[in-house]
Amino acid sequence: MTPNSKLVAIDLIRKVSLTATCDTLDIPMTDKAPLKLLCVTAHPDDECFGFGGALMLAAEAGIETSVLCFTDGQAATNRGASTTPEHLGEMRRAEFAASCKILDVTHHELLDYQDAQLEFANFSETAAKLVKRIRDYKPQVVLTFGLDGAMNTHADHTMVSAFTTAAFHWAASPKRFPELGPVHTAQRLFYNTTNFFFPGRPAPLPAPWTVTLDVRRVQHRKFEAFRAHTSQLPLMEKFQSFFEKRVGQEFYTLAATPHPRAAVQETDLFAGL
Repeated sequence: MTPNSKLVAIDLIRKVSLTATCDTLDIPMTDKAPLKLLCVTAHPDDECFGFGGALMLAAEAGIETSVLCFTDGQAATNRGASTTPEHLGEMRRAEFAASCKILDVTHHELLDYQDAQLEFANFSETAAKLVKRIRDYKPQVVLTFGLDGAMNTHADHTMVSAFTTAAFHWAASPKRFPELGPVHTAQRLFYNTTNFFFPGRPAPLPAPWTVTLDVRRVQHRKFEAFRAHTSQLPLMEKFQSFFEKRVGQEFYTLAATPHPRAAVQETDLFAGL
């Protein structure tokens, strides 16, 4: 056996041994974690109305997506065929699940906070629930609203932004909630923002965007997901023509990362990850 053939044989033995070890321990043959996106919202329909394009583009790229919604939307102005707030909540939970299916969301969860009352929730306890989920799920990218409350300046949206922002930072800190599991440092926190306002409504104070997503090819499915929220169809009918003219893009602001960096314009939430 020549020296070169000996080296080839040794290398082959090492590879076989490594493969057997990984198979036995169920360890993947790569040290790169699968890409995951966590989207945190306040009400059923937020997931499609604000974040639908980002969720679908991520799914198309093979990225695992999860949506966490805080309330079941019982305080909505549009109430469909519901007879009680509880009935509306049941309807909207089912609508949320149907919408997430259309958006190819991998996991979805709807909590039991009271609609239109998030500003009165215990901040630390609420953020801790998100810390636990971030540490368990281990996303690289987290999406939520900006502190402006989004295009309708909803107080629930502002509070979800605050809870999620705190949880993004606290999940990475060994000093915060050590009983909730090993720390996890997500790589990017993005706020959803806008380049236009609804006519006839109070304007928010939006953050300048750093990411522009071209969502034109999935826009029809974004509308389809919203139409799954049958109790809210009057809202869709009111704004669909406006959206069809203006919504071929979604805009996001990079709010936090683990490393200092300059703000730059990008077209991909996961660029470089």
